[in-house]
Order: sequence, then structure tokens, then C-alpha cells
Amino acid sequence: MTSRSRGTPVRRIGILVHDNVTMLDVAGPADVFGHANAFGANYRTVLISVDGCDATASNGLGLRAGVAFADAGPLDTVIVPGAYGMVDRPLPASLVDAVATLTASARRTTSVCTGSFLLAQVGLLDGRNATTHWGQTQRFRAAYPRVKVQDDVLFVRDGSIITAAGLGSGMDLALTLVEDDHGPAMARDVARQMLIFMQRPGGLSQFSARSRASVPADRTLRVLLDTIAADPAARYSLAEMARVASVSTRQLARLFHEELRTTPTRYVESVRIEAAQAFLQHGHTVAMAAKLSGFGSAETLRRVFVARLGVSPSGYAGRLRRT
Repeated sequence: MTSRSRGTPVRRIGILVHDNVTMLDVAGPADVFGHANAFGANYRTVLISVDGCDATASNGLGLRAGVAFADAGPLDTVIVPGAYGMVDRPLPASLVDAVATLTASARRTTSVCTGSFLLAQVGLLDGRNATTHWGQTQRFRAAYPRVKVQDDVLFVRDGSIITAAGLGSGMDLALTLVEDDHGPAMARDVARQMLIFMQRPGGLSQFSARSRASVPADRTLRVLLDTIAADPAARYSLAEMARVASVSTRQLARLFHEELRTTPTRYVESVRIEAAQAFLQHGHTVAMAAKLSGFGSAETLRRVFVARLGVSPSGYAGRLRRT
């Protein structure tokens, strides 16, 4: 504990662990809180299981639980991580009971990945906005129709409950909690110490355009994709892209169709949308985001956002602020 943390109120963070839990859903947030203590926070993270017994994560490593849920005591924040295969069968009643008990008096309740299913099963998400891992959103929506499921976002805050998409987004969530408790300067310090990006707003997509696309086998196409990602605002006519890839325009169109299942123009548009989202995230005006991302005008950016994302740039910026 640092001298700065002496006198800082202790915040007990309870993470519910169970067999086959995703290790990063547990370790990511726990490490964020641990690093925050070096900068003056006073978090005490405890692993909680149904019966106080240890759990085995999905990667085969053991997790030593410190206490059973019935004996956990007061908690500031509860984190409910997901597990591989957990939603493929009925949720264990013991886990549901544990979530209900732990969250009853906690100041904040959070979930990571499919942990949101446990929160929904308890009824905590009824009428609330929530998210989960992208691969389970349809199942989540079908199983819990009273939940306002948000697709393709990193995390969603609705009152005192925050649900995160999973894996890396658990660290974004934890950094946001650190910022809530101790301000943005400490969150930045933690992110820098951990060599991770400063926390991404919850409204950002779970994917980038490059990760959505399969890795092209054609090396020249990979070079072109890297070029577009490095400078999305540059001029990318079909002829210019063909020149960079050293192929004909016809060959370029064929490569995009066969390798990426899209057109060159639409791919560039996807990259520019992501660039615009990032600029809006960092506080740029709609007009400046349009210019820096290659759309040119605010009206063009608005038209593309509405068509592709179903929201205007200003509406998207508002969603970032809310989440």
C-alpha cells in the first residue's frame, strides 16, 4: 500500500469465480485494481465461489477462492464473469443464488462476457440496457426479452449496473470504475503502467474493420489494407488502390470479392467510419471528424453513419458520453 492510499476508503471488489470461467474476465479487472493501488487507491479484491472451494478456469489454471458467497460480507462492487459453455445449458441454481446474494447490497454490480446472463436470470437487467459477448447477443435477446440488449458495444452502463462484452473489455470496464472512484488521472496512470490503451468508451464497437475481415492470402492486398488503415483520409479511388496493390482495377475488385467478401469502396468506407468514431470519441466536432477521417463534409459523414450504424454522428457521440 502506498502512503497515498493510507486513509483512502477501502473498496472491496468481489469477483465470483466458477469452473470454466474465462481467466481474462477475472484477471484483467483484478490487475487493473491491483495497479490502481500503486497510485493511491485502496481496493481489496477477493475471489468468491459458491462454496468457498477453488475453481478451474477454462485454460486449465486454478483460481483460489477466498470465501463462499454466503460469507463474503459487504462488497463495494461485484464482478460476475462469464464462462465457456455456461449458456449452453441451464444456469446452475447455486450460481444464480450467489449472484442474487452478492448483489443485494453492493454499491455497483458488473458483469463480463456471458456473466450478463446470470444478472438477467436474477432479474437485475429487466428494463435495463445491457450487452454481452457478440457471439451470444441473439441468444441473450431471445432468453431475456425484457432486457434492452445493445449489440456490438464494449460495455453498457445503466444506473449502478454495468455489463461488458467480455475478455479485453473487462479491463476497459475496470478502468472506468477506477476513473469513477478516483478520477481520470489515476485511470490514465494505470493504463500507462499496464501498457494498455486508455479505457475505450463503452459505445465503441467490439470489432475493427480489419478484424472483421479474414486475413487475405494475397500479400499485395495486405499491403493495401495496411496503407488504408494507416491513412484513412487519403484519396482512395479504385485506380489509386489498384496502383498501390500493383494490379488492375478489375483484378483488385476480384481480390476484394474473393478474399474479403466486399468491394474496395465499401471497405474504405468501413475503415473511415471507425476513424470517425475514434475522432468523435476524443471530442472532435462532427465536421472535424468528417475531415480527418476522409469523408470531407459533416453531411456525408451523417449520411454514412445513419445508413451503416443507424445513428447520426451527434447521436453516436451522445451514446459515448452516456456509456
